Amino acid sequence: MTGPVRVAVPAGNTLGEGVLWCDREQVVYWTDIQQSQLWRYRPQDGAIARWPMPERLAAMALCEADGWLLLALASRLAFFHPEHNEFRDLQGLHGLAPLDTRANDGACDRQGRFVFGLLHEPAEGPKQAVAPFLRLNADLSLEVLPLPTVAISNSIAFSPSGDTMYFCDSVQKQILRCDYGDTLGPAQLFVDLQAEPGEPDGSAVDADGGLWNARWGDARVVRYLPDGTEDRAIATPVSQPTRPAFGGPAHRTLFITSAHDGMDTAARAQDPLAGHLLSLDDAGIAGFPEARFAGDPNSLPPRAPRGTSAEIP
Repeated sequence: MTGPVRVAVPAGNTLGEGVLWCDREQVVYWTDIQQSQLWRYRPQDGAIARWPMPERLAAMALCEADGWLLLALASRLAFFHPEHNEFRDLQGLHGLAPLDTRANDGACDRQGRFVFGLLHEPAEGPKQAVAPFLRLNADLSLEVLPLPTVAISNSIAFSPSGDTMYFCDSVQKQILRCDYGDTLGPAQLFVDLQAEPGEPDGSAVDADGGLWNARWGDARVVRYLPDGTEDRAIATPVSQPTRPAFGGPAHRTLFITSAHDGMDTAARAQDPLAGHLLSLDDAGIAGFPEARFAGDPNSLPPRAPRGTSAEIP
């Protein structure tokens, strides 16, 4: 690994998440869930832009259709074209999940389908394991996957060959895996973190099949070999890293989102970089290019934009 983890963008996000690298544009996209904002950073010249979202944006995927993103908003799916500032509504999630859930983590599989999970957000009381995992297919049909329901979905990622899916319930502190394809195999334990500090959050897979998991509350990103063995750990200068993603021209830069969500004034004073976009110049292993959603945004009618982008000097 080359150099320490550093601040790439001093974003100050409340809940930075959903980071991914676009090879075509050579930019990083991510979201601040709680502030309902989409962010973009171009390392080549340092240009930063952000767009207001109509509701909280939890996760996203690149699309095969140039310039489009697939968005998992809190209560629905939509396509968004940042340069045109254009939304195309796709489908609401109500009827497929309890009303007190919202979209959370998500990623495209190697076949070009978008798999995402939900988060239980009760008005009072603890989160319960009632949130399902869903899959949006290339024909824009949406299905509930036969996986255990969770309280907080996270760590959704796929092996380089696409035949293994990783996922977790952060509350349970176990990362699971299953055989993956048109049909899914039973969930199996991949890594048990119940005796360790922090919780598993978002993940990325490298070209060698290693799973890199952000450890919320533990100030680390940990790499696991395909057999579940811990291989290495990267210390982060924030206590709540949320998701890693490989990027850069050779996919060797590791970008990491972070959050200050839930921190009081004293905690934030002890964690001044919380919420910034971080990067490690060379993770020591090449990442895997982001899979793209195969469905066609142009098959849906456009609607008027809800806001305009803001370029940040």
